[in-house]
Formats: sequence, structure tokens, C-alpha cells
Amino acid sequence: MNGLDLERPKILVVDDHPASRMTAVALLSVEGYDVLEADSGPAALTCVTEGNPDLILLDVMMPGMDGFEVCRRLKQDEQTRLTPVIFITALNDRRARLKGIEAGGDDFLTKPFDQLELSARVKSLVGQKRLNEDLDHAEQVLFSIARTVESRDPNTGDHCERLVMRVKAFGEYLNLSRSEVRDLMWGGYLHDIGKVGIPDAVLLKTAGFTSEEWEVMKQHVLIGERICQPLRTMRGVLPIIRNHHERWNGSGYPDGLVGDDIPLLVQVFQLIDIYDALTHERPYKRAYTPEEALAILLEERDRGWRNPKLVQQFQDFIHQSEIKPLLSVPRTEVVAHPVESPVS
Repeated sequence: MNGLDLERPKILVVDDHPASRMTAVALLSVEGYDVLEADSGPAALTCVTEGNPDLILLDVMMPGMDGFEVCRRLKQDEQTRLTPVIFITALNDRRARLKGIEAGGDDFLTKPFDQLELSARVKSLVGQKRLNEDLDHAEQVLFSIARTVESRDPNTGDHCERLVMRVKAFGEYLNLSRSEVRDLMWGGYLHDIGKVGIPDAVLLKTAGFTSEEWEVMKQHVLIGERICQPLRTMRGVLPIIRNHHERWNGSGYPDGLVGDDIPLLVQVFQLIDIYDALTHERPYKRAYTPEEALAILLEERDRGWRNPKLVQQFQDFIHQSEIKPLLSVPRTEVVAHPVESPVS
């Protein structure tokens, strides 16, 4: 056991046979674990809720609710999905092992228990669970920082929440993979996290920046990258954080990337980010209509700032998801707004 741990790991043993349960409890107690017991599937679920174990040793064959169903429920619950489950199976029961994998089981042990094998598997999975929890907590801290950054600027409103919803929809429209869509969604929350290091005098300024202030402002992408870089789960998000101000013709920052040297996810994210900023009011501008915002994106395409093919795909997406539904509303229900010339 790690002497630095403030609490001893807690193991739940689930088995409807008292003799088997007592054997496992005895072996784990000798290893220094706190051990909980349950004699059925429903009792196990209750014990998990009340006792919050670090690992579950789960018998497969139990009357009523079997071990597979218990495992499925645990893995579907956000609060218990990280809790490792070791299935107890009969020797060479291949079918049970396959069902256990499908249910989300993390490992398997056979009866009768081998003490050394039990000790090694439990120790490994308990350690992995605690690492996963640390990682989960670190991610939560990053998202909390990102929300704090957004709240510093009252003018952005729910910008991040809107980005997350729209990048998910556009990513799925482009048939991106599940992990790519997830990275886009995380980018929606974390792309401006580096603004935590920008002074309010610069961040909240509504007039134009001086050259010195602009150099300070541009540092937010590098600060954000440094904040998120230690987490391996952020690898797909880091390019979004660092490069979401690049331009197709190389005139962006911080790296002056050109064309497809800008990662695709970054290009996808940029269009959503710009579109959301255009279609919502800021101190220096009114909210543009979807048609006006698309017109500005087409201007940026013509200047060489955006990927022409992707801009066309985005235009089709907005027409399909926002403009056509709006046009289908009866004219008496549409509130007219005066149209001003869009800013460049």
C-alpha cells in the first residue's frame, strides 16, 4: 500500500455464496484493504451508492440480477463509470468472459482464488482508478477556469455553450469521428482559457488596441496551450487552443500557418467561433443576421483568410440548420430588424 494515501482503498465483494465471499474478504483484508460485502445485484448497487468503493469484485452467476447487469448499470452511470469491475468466473468460461467484456468489465478472476494473482490485479486496477480520478479532476479544473475566464467578460454571454452545441452539430454534419467531435466540443470551452493570463485593462478594452496591447492579447493562445499541455486527453484540443486565430493565407497568429498546415479541426472551429461572434451583440457591433454573417465569411474567404471548400460546406450547413427553418415560420411571426452595413 502507498504510505501517502490518506484513506485505505475500499473493495466491494459481491457474491451470493457466503463461503466464496468470506474467502475473498479474508484475502483482501490481509492485504490492507477495507472490504464491503453484498450478496446480490440490487444489494451491490445500493452498496456502491452508499459506500463508494474503489473496486468491485463481482460474481457473474447470481439469482435475479446477474453480475453482467450490475456492471452495465455501473458503467452507464456518470458517478460510477470509473469504478473498476473484476468479474469472478468459472475456469475457462469463454462465453462469460465475452459477455463480461461487452458489459464493460475491466478484468477477470477464476475460482478458487490465487492470492498473489488477486493481490496483483486489485492493486493494479485500484491504482489505475485513482489516476483516472486525478485526470478527471484536472479536466474539471480546466473547465472551471474556462468558465471563470468567460465570466470576466460580460459581453460574451453564453458564447462557450453556444459554440459547443454548434460545433457538435457541424462536426456531425461533416461526418467527423466521435473523438474529433469531442475535441471540437472541448475546444468550445477551452479555446480562450489562456485569457486568464491577460490583464483586464487589455481583455475588457472596447476600443482598438495599441501595438503593445495587441502583442499582449495574442499571448492568450500560447498561455492556453501551456495550461492544457500536461494532460494527454487534451492532445486533440491543443491545436484548437493554439491556432484558432490562424488564416488560410498565412497572415494569422501565432505560427503563420498556411492552407492545410492549419489542422482541419482548427479550421472547422474557426468558422463556428467567427459566426457566433458575428451573430451576437458586442459593445462595438450589433448582432448580424445569419445571412449577413455568412456574407462576411465569404468576404474573408475572398481575402484569402478561410478555406473556400470548408466555407461552402459551412454555408450549406447554416442554410440547412438555421436559415431554412427560420424561413418556414409564418411572416407574421418574424420580427423585422433594420439592416446595417456589416463591418469588415
